[in-house]
Amino acid sequence: MNKFIILLIFSLIFTQSCGFYKPSDARKVSPNPDERIKKNMEEGRGFRLSNLGKKGGDFLFASSNPMWRATMQKLSFAPLGVVDYGGGIIVTDWFSEEGNNEEIKIAVRFLTNEIRSDAIEVIIHKRICKDINNCKITKIENTTNSQIKFAILKQAAMIEKQDLVKFKKETGEYKIPGKNF
Repeated sequence: MNKFIILLIFSLIFTQSCGFYKPSDARKVSPNPDERIKKNMEEGRGFRLSNLGKKGGDFLFASSNPMWRATMQKLSFAPLGVVDYGGGIIVTDWFSEEGNNEEIKIAVRFLTNEIRSDAIEVIIHKRICKDINNCKITKIENTTNSQIKFAILKQAAMIEKQDLVKFKKETGEYKIPGKNF
């Protein structure tokens, strides 16, 4: 017990004297908090928690990813089978027009979060069934794949631009943290 008390006293002494708190001269430091924040940010001595109560901050989640949001918007016409943000894939269920025995399934694989032409891969499969147990599945590789890919990339660029305008309006800054434009 005595060793614990001695250890506790030493740890209190060392943590209090290590220099975390440094008194400042009121004549040299501005009383305006905005000026102090600006000065600290310019000197690289602080960090900013902008809009602390308004949003969750800088995070990697589906709602913050323009590519993901654009893909969800563009594939909203089809029933979704697999949606895995962590795995980076969205797969629709088999769907077709009424009265048609041809069904298609679209899979979008995310290779990166950046908006660029090699960021996603669109794979389309076609299934033709003569009856319930007699189906033929083939992979489609034509312009439809690139059209879907282009539509997603275009939508993602528009979403990112809207996010930038919204962020600038909220904070007055031109740059979203974590994004390099």
